[in-house]
Order: sequence, then C-alpha cells, then structure tokens
Amino acid sequence: MKVLLVNGSPHPDGCTHAALQEIAHTLAQEGVETELFQLGAQPLAGCTACGHCRTAGRCVFDDRVNAFADLARSADGFVFGAPVHFAGVAGAMTSFMDRLFYSARGAFYLKPGACIVSARRAGTTAALDQFIKYLTISEMVVITSRYWNMVHGNTPEQVRQDVEGLQVMRTLARNMAWFLRCQDAARQAGVPLPERETPIATNFIR
Repeated sequence: MKVLLVNGSPHPDGCTHAALQEIAHTLAQEGVETELFQLGAQPLAGCTACGHCRTAGRCVFDDRVNAFADLARSADGFVFGAPVHFAGVAGAMTSFMDRLFYSARGAFYLKPGACIVSARRAGTTAALDQFIKYLTISEMVVITSRYWNMVHGNTPEQVRQDVEGLQVMRTLARNMAWFLRCQDAARQAGVPLPERETPIATNFIR
C-alpha cells in the first residue's frame, strides 16, 4: 500500500512539510509506504478551461500536474498539504488542485484522501473547507482525524511544538492505514464496487 503526500508549500522544508513528516512517520509504523511530492516554488498556471483534457485525458500544460496524475493512478491513498494564504489554500496549490482534479478525476475514484493545512495563527478552517471539496466532488473517501486537520506555527520548529496538531496528524495517519487495510480486505473478499449512474447535470437557467 502506498500513500502519496503532496507538499503544496513553496518551502520544501517548511511548516507544511513538518506536518507531512509526522504523517509519513506514523504511516511507516503502520506498514504503509509513502512518497513525498514537492510542488516547489516555480509558478504554476491555473486552468484555462480549454477542454483539452476531455479528449486527451491529460492537461494541456505538461508540467507537475500531469507528472502527479501519472503517479496518482497507481497510488492507494493521498494526503494533500498546503499553507494558508489569506484564509485560503496557497495559490499554486489551488491551481494544481483545479487542474489535477479536472483532468485526472478518475484516478481518485473511491480512494482515501485527506487534506491538511498549516498557518501561523488563523484562516485554517476556511482553507480546509475549500481544500476538502476537491475530494468530495471526486467520490473519494475522506479520512478524518480527532480534530480538524491543521497545525499552527510560523516555523517548522514551532509546528513541532504544536503537540495537539501533531497528534491530529498521527491520528489521521492511523485512520488512513486502517481504511487501506479494510479496503484491501474488501477487494480480497470480492465486495463489488457501488453501482454508478450516468452523470446528470442540471442547469438552473434554461
């Protein structure tokens, strides 16, 4: 079993990374492999609504979004992490999520996922609310913890002093590992996937 951890911060060793490290360490203890995907500090284009991915199955911009989509298809679970900027998910991570979940939505169907955010002080709940919607619209199984998935601190050292936040990360990791084992047992037992209907789109102005 393998979980992809996405660091949506421009700082590879910053506060978001400190939280993801706690998750990775706990998943390792649970026998789950992890791989860290760094979004990096280079600019990332937002979705231009060109429709290319509908026919090609890939985003027209062949960058980190497509690179991650290739990894996602064979992964078992996901944790998306990002810093909070102005009470929302950091801009590059928002562009990444917009394009990823629009162009490669099928890679996430019924897979477990979680989102975590880090902030110096506030804006975390608003950012987390934005973040989690990518998972819920894509028929993912959202893994929860004992509190909202957030850590606080202005430096990685301060994040490591947020003992409650780190406990939330560990609990999240254990819940992820437990669900992955349950999902694997269901596959082995031959439990069928849910029946799927043809999508219906209702427009309010006709």
